[in-house]
Amino acid sequence: MKEGLEKRAQELAVYVIETGATVRAAARHFGISKSTVHKDLTVRLEQYDKILSAQVRGVLDENKRERHIRGGMATKRKYERMG
Repeated sequence: MKEGLEKRAQELAVYVIETGATVRAAARHFGISKSTVHKDLTVRLEQYDKILSAQVRGVLDENKRERHIRGGMATKRKYERMG
């Protein structure tokens, strides 16, 4: 069981690093919950691969800094469709 968790965490990490995906997008892509993605990337990966974990942390931090922009863009698109 543990090997499966490690493999999933590594696959998630590679996907997030290569695509810059958000936790929500990664969860949708892999068909798992956002909570699982977050735990895999922040807790489990740290135990298995510290270098990969640091790279993922950089992407997650960047996504967090930009989330207000993405939210504003989504709101803008919503009102453009309505208008």
